[in-house]
Amino acid sequence: MNAPDPVLIVGGGIAGLSAALGVAPTPVLVLSRAQGVKGAASAMAQGGIAAAIGEGDHPADHARDTCVAGSHHNDLAMVDILTQSAVDAVHWLEQQGVVFDRDAEGRLQLGREGGHDRSRIVHAGGDATGAKVMQALVAAARSAPHIQRRADVDVDGLVLRDGRVCGVCLLEADGTRSVVHGRAVILATGGIGGLFAQTSNPADADGSGLALAIQAGAAARDLEFVQFHPTALAIPGVHSLPLVTEALRGAGARLLDEVGNSLMDGVHPLADLAPRDVVARRVWRACREGGAWLDAHTLGASFPKQFPTVFQACMARGIDPRVQPIPVTPAAHFHMGGVATDAEGRTSLPGLYAVGEVACNGVHGANRLASNSLLEGVVCGRRLGQLLRDMPPAEAAESHYQVLRRKPSLDAASLLHLRDLMMQTMGPVRSGAAMHAALADCAAMDGWQGTLAQMMLQAAIARQQSLGAHYRVD
Repeated sequence: MNAPDPVLIVGGGIAGLSAALGVAPTPVLVLSRAQGVKGAASAMAQGGIAAAIGEGDHPADHARDTCVAGSHHNDLAMVDILTQSAVDAVHWLEQQGVVFDRDAEGRLQLGREGGHDRSRIVHAGGDATGAKVMQALVAAARSAPHIQRRADVDVDGLVLRDGRVCGVCLLEADGTRSVVHGRAVILATGGIGGLFAQTSNPADADGSGLALAIQAGAAARDLEFVQFHPTALAIPGVHSLPLVTEALRGAGARLLDEVGNSLMDGVHPLADLAPRDVVARRVWRACREGGAWLDAHTLGASFPKQFPTVFQACMARGIDPRVQPIPVTPAAHFHMGGVATDAEGRTSLPGLYAVGEVACNGVHGANRLASNSLLEGVVCGRRLGQLLRDMPPAEAAESHYQVLRRKPSLDAASLLHLRDLMMQTMGPVRSGAAMHAALADCAAMDGWQGTLAQMMLQAAIARQQSLGAHYRVD
C-alpha cells in the first residue's frame, strides 16, 4: 500500500514550522532553500512577540494599537483572532522549548516598542527572539515523526489537477528537476525585502512564493504596502543589513540628526516610539540631508546583555554603541500585502494555502504593528495546520494535470538595477511620476522579479491617497 500524499509546506520559517507541527499526525513534507534556521527571515527577527499578558493589559488594547498602526485598514475579525490568541501562542511556544526572558521573580519581562501604548513584548535572549524561537521549532520538527524535511531545493512551479493544486515542481541544487504530489500545498515563503537595495531580510526573501502564486492565478491583495524598518545599521554597499531593534528606543535610545538634534520631537506624540511608517519617513529624509543616528549611550554597561545581537553587529564594524551613536537607515522589512487569504489561510486557488508574510489576510492593515509578525506566524500557522489535519488524501482518478512554472530569474546585473529602482520609487516616500517611470523600466525586464515589481508598482500607482506605509508626496 502506497504512503498517503503529505501536506507540502514551502518554507521553513516560523509560520511554516508552526503549520507543520499543527497538522500532526497528518504527514508533512517541508521544502526549503536552506538547512535548519539558515536563510529564514524569522531567525533574524530581533523584536519579540506582542501579547496582552501583563497586569491591566487586554487583547482589546492590543487590537486597538494594531489598528491604529495599520491606519484602520485592518480586517477587524483577523485582528481579534490574532490578539485574543496571543497569550496562548506564547504558552505554546514555551511548550515547544522556547525560554522567554524573565525577571528575578520569575515573571515574563515585557518590553515596549513603537506603536504600543504599554509594555507587552515578550523576548527570548534579549534581541534574539526570532533565533531562539526558530531553534526550538526546528528541534521540535526534527523530533516529530510526521514531519519530513528537504532542504536546498527551490520550488519554481505548481502542479494542478482539474484546477486544484496538488503538487509542486522542485529545482535541485544540481539543476535536476522533479515533481512532488501532496494533498495540499502551503506557501510559507516569507516576504519581498530582497527586491530592495536595502533590506533587513535575507537576500532570498525575494517574493518567489508570491510570484509563483500570482502566476498560477491566485488573487493578491495590498501589494503596495511595504513596511520599512527605520533603523537598520547603515553600511554602504551592503544589501542585507543588520537590524537595530526598536526595543532600543523602548529602553530610552533616541534618534538624532547630523548635528545631534532630535529627529522625532514634534513629529508625533509618541516621538521616538511612533509607528514605524512615521519614523521611517523621518529617518529616510534625514539620511538624504546628512544622516541619521541612534544614540543609545544611556544603556551603558547593560547594552551587551540587553541587546547582544545589536552590540555584536556594531562592534564588528568598529562602533561601540555604549559610547558612540549608531548610524541608521531605513530598510525594507515587512510586506503587509501578499497572496490573498481568508482567516484560515485559503487562497482563491483550490488546494493552495498561504501563511506568514507571503499571505495577506488583512490583519496588519496598511502598516504592521511591532512584534505582531512572529505572533502572526505562530497563530495563523497553527490554525492552518489544524484545518488541514484531517484533510483526506485526494482520490486517484483519470484527471487533467497542468504544470505552471515561475518565469526564469533576472540576471545578476538586472536584479541589482531592480533593487535600486524599487528602493528609490517604492521606498518610504513615493511619487506618481517616479513610479510610472519605474513601471516602464520593469516592463522591459524578462524575469519574474520584474513582473512582481510591476504588480507592486501598479497597486501603488492606483492608490492615489497616502495610507500607512504607502506615502505619496504628490
